[in-house]
Amino acid sequence: MDCIFCKIANGELSNEKRIYENDNFFSVFDAYPTIEGHALVIAKKHFSNIIEMPSSLGEELIDCIKNTSFKLTEKFNAGGFNLVVNTNKCAEQIVNHFHVHILPRREDDGLSLSLKK
Repeated sequence: MDCIFCKIANGELSNEKRIYENDNFFSVFDAYPTIEGHALVIAKKHFSNIIEMPSSLGEELIDCIKNTSFKLTEKFNAGGFNLVVNTNKCAEQIVNHFHVHILPRREDDGLSLSLKK
């Protein structure tokens, strides 16, 4: 399998500095950030999307999201953050390995994630 996130998880791409890590998830900064501080929480094992991931990993996923978000909020002086999970191609998932985008937000940062039509 030629999965970039599996390579990072397995240490094949060791130049990725981890923000936070637990037994089943880790976080790194996005290589192509949408906004300053854009980070990814990535499953260490390969699951194509959240539907394939066992529900039993939910507590560790939340742990990684919360600890990463806390660190990003402090480092980038953010007033909040968005969590984004794209599932499958039609929902704009690019890397077919489960991950969560964390986007630290500040007032007037110019990013819009509105769900309004």
